[in-house]
Amino acid sequence: MTNTFDLILKNGTVVNHDGEGLRDIGVRDGKIAEIGISGNADAAEIIDCSGLHVLPGVIDTQVHFREPGPTHKEDLESGSRAAVLGGVTAVFEMPNTSPLTVTQEAIEDKLNRAAGKVDHGGMFCDHAFYVGATHGNPVELAELEMLPGVCGVKIFMGASTGDLLVEDDEGVRAVLAHGQRRVAIHSEDEYLLREGKAKAREGDWTSHPEARSAEAAVRCTERLLKLARETGRRIHVLHISTADEIPMLAAAKDVATCEVTPQHLTLEAPDCYERLKAFAQMNPPIRDSRHREGLWNGLRQGVFDVIGSDHAPHTVEEKSKPYPQSPSGMPGVQTYVPLMLNHVAEGRLSLARFVDLACHGANRVFGIAGKGRLAMGYDADFTIVDLKEKRTITNEWSATKSGWTPFDGMNVTGWPVGTIIRGRKVMWGDEIIGDAAGKPVRFQETLGR
Repeated sequence: MTNTFDLILKNGTVVNHDGEGLRDIGVRDGKIAEIGISGNADAAEIIDCSGLHVLPGVIDTQVHFREPGPTHKEDLESGSRAAVLGGVTAVFEMPNTSPLTVTQEAIEDKLNRAAGKVDHGGMFCDHAFYVGATHGNPVELAELEMLPGVCGVKIFMGASTGDLLVEDDEGVRAVLAHGQRRVAIHSEDEYLLREGKAKAREGDWTSHPEARSAEAAVRCTERLLKLARETGRRIHVLHISTADEIPMLAAAKDVATCEVTPQHLTLEAPDCYERLKAFAQMNPPIRDSRHREGLWNGLRQGVFDVIGSDHAPHTVEEKSKPYPQSPSGMPGVQTYVPLMLNHVAEGRLSLARFVDLACHGANRVFGIAGKGRLAMGYDADFTIVDLKEKRTITNEWSATKSGWTPFDGMNVTGWPVGTIIRGRKVMWGDEIIGDAAGKPVRFQETLGR
């Protein structure tokens, strides 16, 4: 008797909870139906993955796609195009848009935009949206965080791009006291950032880590962990940039998870500012070798739970302004997988650890329903990679509206060959296939809402 599937991935090396091994995968109705197919099997589509590794679909839990608002530098369609070209199957998008994503109406508007009902064809990858915390909406957050398509609440304790800011302990405590889902936080002490503006030297990007000091990050994370314990609220600390935060976060794993970015693991001050100037400028800043090595040590010790790209594009014209007028942020969703596969190739982390950070971690931290694992019954999301392919990252390859990457000219080993979402081939061989058909990510805590 022939076992029939919608899709079979044949002859690939599967990387999942069971280790690595040659296994065929059968997909039916958008779900993983069988791993290691036994007996006769056939499918409407068979993809030969010989020589390739089949990973769970990579999830980027921090992107800024700018829509609605300054869509001249990105929108949901273009950002999701970059995502799938880079092997990313789902993204969590941030609320510092214009208008701010702080109401039910704003969330519904984003979901409509993602579905292609406004301005463009919609998003190619699956997606969820953060709701932003303000001094005025803590009480409403308990209901807003439970809306379909919402991945959680986001607090900016230090000002970055946009107008969202809750800088004081009283305000943060009020946010943490309302609701139950994990809260993601940009942890830089706004009071020290205001003092640090005097340290920004005109036209000198090497002063960016002085203006936004390591102390500002450390002090804010100290405050934040204390508030999380007081309120008993789970938190997720974004884009850690200092070695000094690692032991604090390691001692708070009961309440806090945390994220590291490929940029902070790959670039190093002052070299990056001397070479790239504003194109290396982000918040919190890229720091020196001590901090970079501290981040790698934290990764090796298991302190980090996820990798997020903090994709935050600006145009070349905007980035060409002199420091500190130049805006902070850089594209990253499309280079996330190639950069981290190159670190795998160079022995800085194992492929299994990459999968844990890029896939399993998002599933655990955010309680994703049916995504983040390559296992029977889960969504048939796959990031298919060639670990041996040598490529050069270029501005021309970048699909973001900004048209640049700080890694232009970087040679890497390891490349995303295919992106499959819910059993549908969305990207193969650097080509997007078909129309945008992304769907909202579902979460265990909000099922049935």
